[in-house]
Amino acid sequence: MALTPGDPVRTLLGTSPATPEVVAEVRADLGYDQPLAVRYARFIGRLCTGDLGDSYQLQEPVGQVLAEQLGPTLELALAGFTLGLAGALLLAVSTAGRRRLPVRAASLFELTTVSAPGFWTGVLLLGLFSFQLRFFPAAGDTGAASLVLPAVTMALSIVGTFSQVLRDAMERALDQPFVLSARARGTGELALRVRHVLRHGLLPLTTLSGWTIGALLSGTVVIETVFSRPGLGRVLAAAITSRDLPVVTGVVVIAAAAFSLLNILVDVVYRIIDPRLRSTLP
Repeated sequence: MALTPGDPVRTLLGTSPATPEVVAEVRADLGYDQPLAVRYARFIGRLCTGDLGDSYQLQEPVGQVLAEQLGPTLELALAGFTLGLAGALLLAVSTAGRRRLPVRAASLFELTTVSAPGFWTGVLLLGLFSFQLRFFPAAGDTGAASLVLPAVTMALSIVGTFSQVLRDAMERALDQPFVLSARARGTGELALRVRHVLRHGLLPLTTLSGWTIGALLSGTVVIETVFSRPGLGRVLAAAITSRDLPVVTGVVVIAAAAFSLLNILVDVVYRIIDPRLRSTLP
């Protein structure tokens, strides 16, 4: 943001006439009269105390602004992830190791959902289910009904990615000797896939899940904009447009913290899924 063209002080003042003295005073108040290294050192010092600064546009503490918007974003991200994970599990378990036609149909669906841009999918769902069929509200955050279309939009790309990874891992597991032994003991096909094969397929999916949840928290800009929902995404988009550096930095800090915490959680889940890793615990 500091290297992008333009003057954030002029952007903050807008089109209102301002004398050079006023511009210099505002620049000094915001710290823009200091070198970048000095501003960065001061930011790190404030960050260590939990102070993200004040929003240039809203004139409120950044922590308060982001705390108000974090709830809707978490709600949307968790709903989309849950739907996507459920769909991926159903698709992968039902098609792994099957004949060519089901696998090809599933692969086509996965390729389509992964390739489709989120805004395009959202607009299609809005046009069909909100404007034509009127099943769901078109915008806002008015309850569970308003969450359905944004969550489905987010879940579709997750289904495509997760099911590809999970099915490949399950197909490799189906070739292992323990599968033949389980079938010889009379284990049913569904029980075999769910109780034994799925556990092996969850290992790569766990790694991908940690990255995906973190990306969802910081990547809801498009979906929240399309569906006019409150959240970190819309705040981030507005802050970038107005060069509100403290808000942009605050969102980046939250995203980085989410990725770090989720990586720790992934390590814990790994040891739960794979007992062989428990011996590595200190």
